Amino acid sequence: MKMKRIAFIALILMMMLIPVTAFAADGSSPVDTGDTAFNIISTALVFLMTPGLAFFYGGMVRRKNVLNTMMNSFSIIGIISIQWVLFGYTLAFGPDVGGGLLGGLNFLGFNGVGADPATLIGAANHIPHASFAMYQMMFAIITPALITGAFAERMKFGPFVAFVVLWATLVYDPLCHWVWGPDGWLMKLGAIDFAGGTVVHISSGIAGLICALVLGKRKGYKTSNMMPHNIPFVILGAGLLWFGWFGFNAGSSLHADGLALSAFVATNTAAAAALISWMIIETIHPGKPTVLGAATGAVVGLVAITPAAGAVNA
Repeated sequence: MKMKRIAFIALILMMMLIPVTAFAADGSSPVDTGDTAFNIISTALVFLMTPGLAFFYGGMVRRKNVLNTMMNSFSIIGIISIQWVLFGYTLAFGPDVGGGLLGGLNFLGFNGVGADPATLIGAANHIPHASFAMYQMMFAIITPALITGAFAERMKFGPFVAFVVLWATLVYDPLCHWVWGPDGWLMKLGAIDFAGGTVVHISSGIAGLICALVLGKRKGYKTSNMMPHNIPFVILGAGLLWFGWFGFNAGSSLHADGLALSAFVATNTAAAAALISWMIIETIHPGKPTVLGAATGAVVGLVAITPAAGAVNA
């Protein structure tokens, strides 16, 4: 056990020593400052969604497991941030080396990811490469965090860390390349995923289902009280998710333009409509709306609109 801990600490120290390319523009390519500012703000909004998810999930579990559940989401911020800088980003958005299946190692350790435009990334050729890479990092962070709700209260932290790193590397990064990489095979087929319906929600949903089936039911299921322990946490989390989702969907335009505005309006409208729909359903059965149902409905609406937020007329 001590050797495992020493090896783990050594690995962390080695990762911290890997140099990252300095962010200095050489002036060879134009950068749109307005779109860059919009992209940075959107990045910060999407970042906020993961702590929001921690509150959303944390409020739904039993009191004894709230810290473990919230730790899962919060720790992923650190784990995937390092994984993305080291090799995750280059596997997802590096120049294609596998017939549309995987990116090359050109951006290993964020090598070449600086303040000049991301000329190899197609639609991101008007904002700094580093800005685009950081925006995509936030998607890479929240996607495995979404899975944690499916195995809440049922996985120890050590195996959880290993699962997150392996899943991000073997599932998320290649899928991201397929759908969003300029040379991805699904991109070439014309697949449309404006803000993550396939890359984020379908992948995390299927992974969550498999995890739940493998791990089985929680101990005490149907014999112990498993009601959410803190509904205000759930509401806070849902509010932060709703707020951050504007960066998630509108920010996926990569331009501060009419498309971003349309996605912004569609995002809020979908969340509001789903919230009201859930309240109506609860009014019919079991007889009155609940704040937990309202929060759940809002998040369901946000998830549903994500892949087509840029294609729905506002």
